[in-house]
Amino acid sequence: MGGRPLLNRRLDGLGTTIFAEMSALATATGAINLGQGFPDTDGPESVREAAVRALREGRGNQYPPGPGIPELRAAVSAHQRRFYGLGFDPDTEVLVTAGATEAIAAAMLALLEPGDEVIAFEPFYDSYAACIAMAGARRVPLTLRAPSFRPDLDELRAAITPRTRLLLLNTPHNPTGMVLTEEEQQAIAALAVERDLLVVTDEVYEHLVYEGTHRPLAALPGMRERTVTIGSAGKTFSFTGWKVGWVTASAPLVAAVRTAKQYLTYVSAGPFQYAVAEALRLPDAYFDEFREGLRRKRDLLAAGLRAAGFEVYLPEGTYFITTDITPFGEKDGYAFCRALPERSGVVAVPNSVFYDDPQAGRSQVRFTFCKREETLEEAATRLKRLAA
Repeated sequence: MGGRPLLNRRLDGLGTTIFAEMSALATATGAINLGQGFPDTDGPESVREAAVRALREGRGNQYPPGPGIPELRAAVSAHQRRFYGLGFDPDTEVLVTAGATEAIAAAMLALLEPGDEVIAFEPFYDSYAACIAMAGARRVPLTLRAPSFRPDLDELRAAITPRTRLLLLNTPHNPTGMVLTEEEQQAIAALAVERDLLVVTDEVYEHLVYEGTHRPLAALPGMRERTVTIGSAGKTFSFTGWKVGWVTASAPLVAAVRTAKQYLTYVSAGPFQYAVAEALRLPDAYFDEFREGLRRKRDLLAAGLRAAGFEVYLPEGTYFITTDITPFGEKDGYAFCRALPERSGVVAVPNSVFYDDPQAGRSQVRFTFCKREETLEEAATRLKRLAA
């Protein structure tokens, strides 16, 4: 090949995701996997049976409509109105995607030109970096710092340049668990309007808020016409393998994102779309009980991590806990996570991979608590070996 590198230089340095690496390590060692964020139990039986019923009745077994089946688009629209008072036309302002990951990719490819700048909270979910790179844009991190991981709004204003095109926000935030306050959202919205910026908000953990309240940025004055909101069924209903996500936005923005999305997967998850449409109509009690169950698991794992010797940053949302390993006299989270399965039979993820500057989060390690309570209790018991 004439010595030319095979990998597009935009993707240089990305490599295999940390989730694949650490999950493979868990499989190889038989360790408890608290690294990758997937539950170890399925979601509601009624939702699973809805998928089976759709399969048997032949609904979605062939290509579904490109924007998503009408039933799911209507359910997403009703969900946004029910919980947030936001009205979206299911025919022109809702788009179904192959999970939130494809929604992010399609939004970046559709809305960015090469050379544009994108401001994103750091640490960030690793697909953000890849999607921005594939669009040929430049990532500008706004670093969230321990222990509170709150965004510095003065830093945000200073980071905006004439080349800034878009803010890529994530609330509740993975991996830190930070949830934007009303005041922070208002300040961010005012900046977006003032500087005429587009905003893409990843809100897949919207129903997993333990402190404070989730409110979509699109609900603020001046934001509906400039905001792409991304949601997903995986985290809310514990069917992460179904990969059903969605976009809600103004019709011009949805049309732009759909233009890119149709050349990625075109369509996916036909029968599962019918099941998710039913899931979104579950009663309020489901969402309340699901959140409270995860809150108990958060507190259970947090207590176990503290007992093992970690410094624990209790999350306001999501199903991840960020910790610091310096109390063990260690500073390299990646090396710590590589050795942890042999030392204690547990797998975690180093936060350094979520930073542009790995030194910024070098001593931070993330654990997930979206597992059965007995799994978390066993993990806590194993981690006590570190304290010994």
